[in-house]
Amino acid sequence: MKRRRSVKDAAVFLLPVLGLFILLTAYARAVHARPVLGGARGIVHNVNGEPIEGIGVQLISPKTAIRTTVYTSHDGRYEFPLLEAGQYTLRVARPLEYQPYVKEGVQINGATQLEEIVLQRVSETEFLPPTPEILAQLTGSEWLLNIPGTGEEKRVFSLTCGFGCHSYQQIFRNRYDERSWRIILQRMFRGSGSPLINMSHPTPQSRDRAGRSTLQDEEFLTKWLSTVRGPDSKDAPLYYLPRPTGASTRVIITEYELPRELLAPHDVHGDSMGRIWYTAHRSPYAGVLDPRTGKVTEYRIPDKDQDTPGVLPGTHRVWVDKNDIVWFSENWDHYLTGLDAKTGKIIHRFKIEGGQNNSSAFSNFAMDDAGYVYDSRGDGVRKIDSRTGEVVQKWFYKKIRNTYDSIITPDGRYWAGAPGGRNLVGLLDTKTGQLTEVETGTDISAGSRGGFDPDENVWIGGRGGMLIKADPRSHRTWLYYAPVPYDTFYEAMPDKNGEVWAGGLQSGRFMRFNQKTEKWTVYLMPEPYAHDRRTWIDNSTDPVTVWYVDHQGYMVRIQPLE
Repeated sequence: MKRRRSVKDAAVFLLPVLGLFILLTAYARAVHARPVLGGARGIVHNVNGEPIEGIGVQLISPKTAIRTTVYTSHDGRYEFPLLEAGQYTLRVARPLEYQPYVKEGVQINGATQLEEIVLQRVSETEFLPPTPEILAQLTGSEWLLNIPGTGEEKRVFSLTCGFGCHSYQQIFRNRYDERSWRIILQRMFRGSGSPLINMSHPTPQSRDRAGRSTLQDEEFLTKWLSTVRGPDSKDAPLYYLPRPTGASTRVIITEYELPRELLAPHDVHGDSMGRIWYTAHRSPYAGVLDPRTGKVTEYRIPDKDQDTPGVLPGTHRVWVDKNDIVWFSENWDHYLTGLDAKTGKIIHRFKIEGGQNNSSAFSNFAMDDAGYVYDSRGDGVRKIDSRTGEVVQKWFYKKIRNTYDSIITPDGRYWAGAPGGRNLVGLLDTKTGQLTEVETGTDISAGSRGGFDPDENVWIGGRGGMLIKADPRSHRTWLYYAPVPYDTFYEAMPDKNGEVWAGGLQSGRFMRFNQKTEKWTVYLMPEPYAHDRRTWIDNSTDPVTVWYVDHQGYMVRIQPLE
């Protein structure tokens, strides 16, 4: 006869279950809760005792090198999230118009009240002296605000040199004569992809992204740069963009250093374990960050000597599927590689045909929930089986030759892409087979990368300085221009609420666009970059959490507080 379970037996049985339930409930609440403050706090004011809004106050952990930044409100107050107890470096990130503030060995333990930070202005006027320390803090937009030149000169420059390969700092902090600028520009204009290896030979009929003669632009910019950044050029007093106010100060920015220099990191994607994977454009190593510890684990993508000798290493796109298989595109030798996130073992690797070695070809793929891969190369859109690497279906273009990105809805119904240098968006209904090429209504939008919102409208970052919205059913497009001058977008990514996030490549700011109200919230980054090539949004949190990997070599987490 089966023995009846006593109250004591029931308690022994239920306690572990109850404990597990409590842990899971607490975890669920933590995942979906707002970011928790309650940590160190203080106030920032000027030498006259007046509070300063929009100052980025940062705590740096010597143990992990993690940098946490919060911003002062209208009354000059700031408050950090709860951080691990210990000693930190306290500093003002990008003081710019104020003298630097750094204090080492600050003890933090819970809600520590920090001493007041008093900042003194660098200049008594609204203009700043062009010292090396201040020039290093300028964003690309601020450089263009201050560099002499006509509207045509600056626009041609931004359309040819501002499309996402690097910041303007690398250009404007140098001075060369006309011959040297001509050599540099020829290399940049004619080299294929970021390695600049496979050189082209343009003719007078060759056209750039804006439809101008490539050779004409080379000479046009050579003359301008040798004038404004020649050996004898001088820097005038500097103007700078305003600091954030209001809702733009309600954010926590966390930066994680990656373990290698010269990685040129490119893309990010999260897995089911809360970790963030990234690719490195110029390294055989890809990696994954555990945000809870700041630890980065690296994986070496297969050696090239065996199958593609003489080809550069490096990965471009990363995509984590529902089974936690991490898919990489190997940009320079055109492989699709799958790695098991749980074991770290490579379990798939397929050669994707098309393109010249050491030039970009198979790179910006997308994957639907069924595991099919989509990319755009040559004369159409390809659907590839990730289990075999075989092309199973293809749709052909009429005007577009290829698109920079491939974007697909989870169910595989709608595809979209833009050719990167023109005012077109490609829209495909895979169910009907209708592929439409829609004009954006501007001379140069130069759509790049993006994603679909919950209503299945596609959003694409316009490298011409706008967000592009396109409806794959009505074939209509809309343009929304950035609120910061001389800025440009590499990508745009909608969240679960339909808000669109995009890093301003040259403004050092990350943008949040509410399409219902058409209102922008602009978050200032702690460094003068927001070099975002691919965003991953964690929609399980409330508000959402935004991740990107900066081209300069660090991972960034953005946690809005409202």
